[in-house]
Amino acid sequence: MNAIEACNLRKSFGPVAAVDDVSIAVKEGEIFGFLGQNGAGKTTAIRMMTGVLTPDTGSVRIGGIDLLQYPLEAKLKMGVIPENGTVYSDLTAEQNVLWTAKFYGMDKASRKRRCEEILTRLGLLHRRYDLVRFFSKGMRQRISIACAIVHSPPVLFLDEPTTGLDVYSRRLVLDTVRYMNREGSTVLITTHNIEEANELCSSISIIDKGKIIATGTPEKLKKQFDTTRFVEISFDQPVRSDLFEARGIPRAEPWGDKWRVYAENADHAVKQLVDMAEEDNLTILSIATSSPTLEQAFVQMTGGA
Repeated sequence: MNAIEACNLRKSFGPVAAVDDVSIAVKEGEIFGFLGQNGAGKTTAIRMMTGVLTPDTGSVRIGGIDLLQYPLEAKLKMGVIPENGTVYSDLTAEQNVLWTAKFYGMDKASRKRRCEEILTRLGLLHRRYDLVRFFSKGMRQRISIACAIVHSPPVLFLDEPTTGLDVYSRRLVLDTVRYMNREGSTVLITTHNIEEANELCSSISIIDKGKIIATGTPEKLKKQFDTTRFVEISFDQPVRSDLFEARGIPRAEPWGDKWRVYAENADHAVKQLVDMAEEDNLTILSIATSSPTLEQAFVQMTGGA
């Protein structure tokens, strides 16, 4: 079953189509990445999927509930961390979390227990009685996340949750995303941080100029642009280029103290190199195959430089 279904979403602002016929299906239990450059339409799409914006056309279902027809029921299944946090500066960390928990109908004992648990996980229990106005950006973002997950939502939306955060806060945020997913939350995360998407997500959609241009696993998207595979190898002694040619290896180039052997079939090239080393009494010091990156795929798909 799909936890999130967005079908043919469109949203225009004047003559500009910010989102143009976007459809997304996120399976239950998945961490799904929504990847795109700034201005590609990610945030507009998320706002429609969370009921902040009404689409010009299209539909959204959260856990099988039609968001447009039954907005309250659908929103009770969500936790949302918007691009800009929505915490109250004049409340303490604890008050922010407890106040949000009350909105979701949690009883007093459950609110207190869950608040303490989350603040501990996010490294903020010692600041529970401090006003949020005195918190750093990273700490405020952690409070925003605490409020979003206090009711253990089945579906969690995160819009650029780590932008501008320090390394420690970023790590806590990502660890919390994984924790919520293990606890049963389906996660949709928007980002332009390619490393982050590759690290977290089992599936990804790439949006560019308001349109979905690719969907798949990170590995599948990488392999679409895996056109220049090579094997990098080093030996215990200098090697002449004609040794490679003699064994049917058409392209080998020196690369520092190593050789790069280019081939369409990396597995076959590795076997050729091992045979060559045995026949010519060479010792292999290191050998590695190249791996295409999600960044390469993203840049080529979106026409980036």
